[in-house]
Amino acid sequence: MKTDIEIAQEAQLAPIREVAAQLGIEEDDLELYGKYKAKLSDNLMEKVKENPDGKLILVTAINPTPAGEGKTTTSIGLAQAFGRLGKKAVLALREPSLGPCFGIKGGAAGGGYAQVVPMEDLNLHFTGDFHAITSANNLLAALLDNHIQQGNELGIDPRQVVWKRCLDMNDRVLRNIVVGLGSKMDGMTREDHFVITVASEVMAVLCLADDMEDLKRRLGRMIVAYTFEGTPVTADDLHATGAMAALLKDALKPNLIQTLEHTPAIVHGGPFANIAHGCNSVRATKTALKLADYVVTEAGFGADLGAEKFFDIKCRMAGLKPDAVVLVATVRALKYNGGVPKNELGQENLEALRKGIVNLEKHIENLQKYGVPVVVTLNSFLTDTKAETSYIEEFCRARGCEFALSEVWEKGGEGGIALAERVLETLAEKESHFAPIYSDELSLTEKIETVAREIYGADGVTYSPAALKELKRIEELGMRHFPVCMAKTQYSLSDDQTKLGRPTGFTVNVREVYVSAGAGFVVAVTGAIMTMPGLPRVPAANNIDVDNNGVITGLF
Repeated sequence: MKTDIEIAQEAQLAPIREVAAQLGIEEDDLELYGKYKAKLSDNLMEKVKENPDGKLILVTAINPTPAGEGKTTTSIGLAQAFGRLGKKAVLALREPSLGPCFGIKGGAAGGGYAQVVPMEDLNLHFTGDFHAITSANNLLAALLDNHIQQGNELGIDPRQVVWKRCLDMNDRVLRNIVVGLGSKMDGMTREDHFVITVASEVMAVLCLADDMEDLKRRLGRMIVAYTFEGTPVTADDLHATGAMAALLKDALKPNLIQTLEHTPAIVHGGPFANIAHGCNSVRATKTALKLADYVVTEAGFGADLGAEKFFDIKCRMAGLKPDAVVLVATVRALKYNGGVPKNELGQENLEALRKGIVNLEKHIENLQKYGVPVVVTLNSFLTDTKAETSYIEEFCRARGCEFALSEVWEKGGEGGIALAERVLETLAEKESHFAPIYSDELSLTEKIETVAREIYGADGVTYSPAALKELKRIEELGMRHFPVCMAKTQYSLSDDQTKLGRPTGFTVNVREVYVSAGAGFVVAVTGAIMTMPGLPRVPAANNIDVDNNGVITGLF
C-alpha cells in the first residue's frame, strides 16, 4: 500500500475554479493562491447569506489511542461518499498546526484515499493564516511591553501580565521564560510565557468572529494584563486593535481546497480541542451551510473535548443546530481500551473488546444528552473479524444508535457509501433536538462541574486556591455568563491520561483558570495538560525531507 503522501502526490487535482463551480462560486469570488488553493471573498458570503441552510453533520470520535481512530479521514470519506451518491456536499475542516506535523501526530489532511489536497501545502504554510495569527498575537505582546517601557501610563502591574507570546511549533523551553534581560533600554525584566499558536486567544477570536466588525470588537476586549489596582487592561486600551485586524484581514477569509475526489473542502482555523475550543471557524461553517445541502465538519480529539466544545461553545455562540453526529471508533482502539498491548491488537479478542467498549458507550451517552441523532461508524482494518464488528454493531443498536462500517481509507468515497446512506436515513427519520448541556445562567463552577460530572463521569471537581481566586475575579468582572473551555488530556475521559476505558471514582483537578474575554469563554486548565506542547524523543521532523525537484517526503 502506498503512503498517504505518495497517494496525495500522484493525485490529479482539478483547478480550484472548477471545484468552486460545483458550489456555484464564480471566479470573481475567489482570491487565488496558485492553481489549487483559494480564499473565499467577503462578497461571496454576502451573496449567499439568504440561501437556506444545508444539513450540518458533526464527525467526532472516542478518545484517541496509539491504535488510531481516523476521524478526519472519516469526515473526508463521508463527504466524498455523498458526492458519489449525487448529493451536493462540502467539508468544513480545521487547518493543521506545524507542531504536530513535526512532532508525533503528523498532519491533519486525512489518510489513504480520503485526503484533502494539496496535502503538503495544507500541512505546512498553506495560505499563511497561522503566520498572521502568530504575528497579531506577538504584535500585541510587543505593544504591551513597549507601553510599560515608555512610562506605563496605564499603571500595568508587570506581575499581572496575562498575555502570552505564541509560536506554531512544539517548543517546551519557551513555556516559562524571562524577558527584558540586559540594559535598561531592553525593557523591564519579568517572567513571560509562550503558548502554541493554536492555543492563542487570537486563534479562538478569529474562529468565532462573524465578520471584520465582530473580529475587531472581540480583539479589542481581550484582556492582556491588570493594573496595580486590579483593573483589566485590554487590547483596545493599548490601541492595538486596528493593527492586529490589519494583520488578520486575509486570514479571516475561509480557504477552499479539494479532496482526492474533487469534493470541495473549506478549511479554516485550527484551535486544538485539548487546550482550546477545537473547531474550525464559524465563518467557514456558516458559509458551507449556504453553499451545499450537506456539510460535514469535525471537532478535535474525542467527543469529551471536541464535540462538547462544538456544542457548548461554538453552536451556542453561532446559533448553529447540528442535525446528526457521526461517532468514529475502531476495533483496535476499543481493544486497546480493554487492556490489549499495541502489538497484539491485530488478534481477535472479544473479552478485551467487551472491557474496552465502555469508552464508546460513554461517548454515545454523552452525545445523546445533547439531543442529536448519533450514527456510530467503525473505521475498518484488515485485522477486524466478523465476530468483533457484529458485537459492536449489536452494542450500538441496543443503545439507539445507527451503525455502519467505513472503508474510506482503502476505498475513498466508495468505502463510505454505507455510512453516507445510514447518515441520510438518520437525517430523514430522526429529528435533532439540540440543546447545550448547561445554561448561561449557571455559575462558572457549576458549568465546570456539569461538564466534569455529565461528560467525563467524574465524582466532582477540586480547585487550586489560585483557580478559585481567578474564578471569583472573573465573575466580579461580569463574565459569569461565559461558557467554559476545558483544557484536559485527550487520552482519557478523566484528567489522567493513564485511565483508559470508562474511569469511575475520580475527581477532576482545576489547577489554573483564565478568561478569554475576546473569545467569550473561560478556560479551565486541568491535570497536567500543557498549552505549549513538547517534541517526543524521536520527532517526526527527523524523517521529513525535500529533494532537488521540490518533492517532500516523510510528511504524514
